[in-house]
Amino acid sequence: MCQVFFRRLCVRKPMLTLHIELGEVHGFRQTLNWYQLLAIGLGGTIGAGIFVLSGQAAAKYSGPSVIISFLIAGVIVLFSSLSFSELGAMMPSAGSVYTYTHVALGEYLAWFIGWNSGLLYLFGVMTLAVSWSNHVALFVDILSDYNVTNMIVKAPVAWNQDSENFYVTGQAINLPAIAITIAITILLIIGIRQTAIVNLVLVVIKIIILLIFIFACCKYVDRNNYHPFFPPNNGSFSKYGVTGMLQACTSVFFAYVGFDSVSTVAQEVKAPERSLPIATIGSAIILLLLYVGVCTVMIGLVPHNLLDTDSPLAEAIKATPYGLWLSIVMNLGAIAGLTTVIITVMLSQTRIFYAMANDGLLPKIFARIHPQRATPWLSILIIGLFCAVFSGICPVDILGETASIGALISYIFVHIIVIVMRYTHGDMPRPFKVPFGSWLIPTIGFLLCILPMIGITKGTGFRFLTTKLIKSASITNAVEILPTGAIVSEQYTQNGVELDLASENTETAI
Repeated sequence: MCQVFFRRLCVRKPMLTLHIELGEVHGFRQTLNWYQLLAIGLGGTIGAGIFVLSGQAAAKYSGPSVIISFLIAGVIVLFSSLSFSELGAMMPSAGSVYTYTHVALGEYLAWFIGWNSGLLYLFGVMTLAVSWSNHVALFVDILSDYNVTNMIVKAPVAWNQDSENFYVTGQAINLPAIAITIAITILLIIGIRQTAIVNLVLVVIKIIILLIFIFACCKYVDRNNYHPFFPPNNGSFSKYGVTGMLQACTSVFFAYVGFDSVSTVAQEVKAPERSLPIATIGSAIILLLLYVGVCTVMIGLVPHNLLDTDSPLAEAIKATPYGLWLSIVMNLGAIAGLTTVIITVMLSQTRIFYAMANDGLLPKIFARIHPQRATPWLSILIIGLFCAVFSGICPVDILGETASIGALISYIFVHIIVIVMRYTHGDMPRPFKVPFGSWLIPTIGFLLCILPMIGITKGTGFRFLTTKLIKSASITNAVEILPTGAIVSEQYTQNGVELDLASENTETAI
């Protein structure tokens, strides 16, 4: 029984089976155009990474060289967008990297990467909800004499990087973070069309606001703030110098996490073979240019040590004569930006769990589609409530770095899968193809993804591995989530996926 079980875990999902499943009526509605898909890619990224973590990374880790950190992270994402585009156009499935792994590398690795992506999006939602809460509190403080008490906007626990342990802050709970998570949960249940409209409007608003910051403030840049570009290392790996720049790269990489969300709504897109590459690569290029521009101006306005705040862009504006009005506009942009990222990340989370549930690796409740709304409403409800609770008690810096690591692992898998699929499914039609052959771009992308991992702090690595091991252990022991033996066979038969281990047509992972 165990031998059959583990052999099944190594069996790849046939492409024919995947195409049959995609051709069947699955409950989703294909309503999204390429520009709505591009807005999802941008909406899923422009948030806490640029509005919050950019300044914190400069102050804590890298100094002015945080600009290079954003540039490196952007190049990594640009290479990854090419691989995502090829696979997404070939396999327009809601499972995204989970489905790609299932087809190319086998079910066991697909189960791992599915949970990696799931945890990535969970951490992302919680990070963004905490940041949203901080910006709402700051916005209220700017407009009135009323100071929002820390008791309802600060997490009750935090991480001490010096002693490497958690401590109690004495605060109650982050109430606004809980409120925004619940509100977006309701929006996602209502429908994808309504969600796409709200997202598109907010994306346009936040991009315009960031462009206002760049062009209005660039003439007040003080070049002295760029020197020294690499402040001397103070003896700590993550504090300044080149190693501090790498640590900042790991931290600010979170600003790009979410561009791949476009692939998770592939089953709800018109002409995905055309729209997916446009949206994926387009969002990566726009993000790279926008982030480097914003970060360059921000660092030039004030010394980097002043940017360790919840709103570094508003802090930088104090060096300009624009004062209050531009600070208000920037906080509105941050609130709009964080809102769209929470929307997109929760949307992606539920679609990946939908694909895993369809394959029998999660309970069927996560694949249940509402007949009128055409959304996986029970999955959205469960995930929304979970994120609401934990966003009320978790600090933003812990969650941001952990989500960056999870994203890098997913992108590494995507590059590997492109190479594998070129050899195992070389005759498959590819509406978009990564240029310069089978190896060059994916290999460079793979190596670039490893670079930010050099900057992982000890505490972050410990928390990430602990989370993975605890999650893996709990899931492995749950029969409902990771079925064994005959249960695997039964669920695959019910899904129309016949995996005959003795058949010549069986595709086994290399």
